[in-house]
Amino acid sequence: MDNQPKRYIVESVTKAGARFRPSDWIDRISSWDATFAQHRLVYSQRLHPVLLDGQKMLVIEPELKTANRQMFDSVMQFIDRNNLTVHVQYPDGHLEEFNGENAPVSPDAAKS
Repeated sequence: MDNQPKRYIVESVTKAGARFRPSDWIDRISSWDATFAQHRLVYSQRLHPVLLDGQKMLVIEPELKTANRQMFDSVMQFIDRNNLTVHVQYPDGHLEEFNGENAPVSPDAAKS
């Protein structure tokens, strides 16, 4: 089984345990890669909110890094500047705290 990290999961909590504000930051960041269709905001599959254990979190798929490196870097810089808690999620659903070495690998990068 391929156990490469699948995606980043970012909590709305700092590494110090404080709730990050403003509370709508996940929607704001997700809108960077969203489109409008039929008068509605449609989040992309690469950057979107998700509910896990009743908490709203930001998902960053590894494809964002290859499709739009500048946006990926901007999102990661925002996360780093604000000291947000980041995990990687593996294909089996297992979450592990992100340590810089277990970064998700996009399917295209894994082939090379």
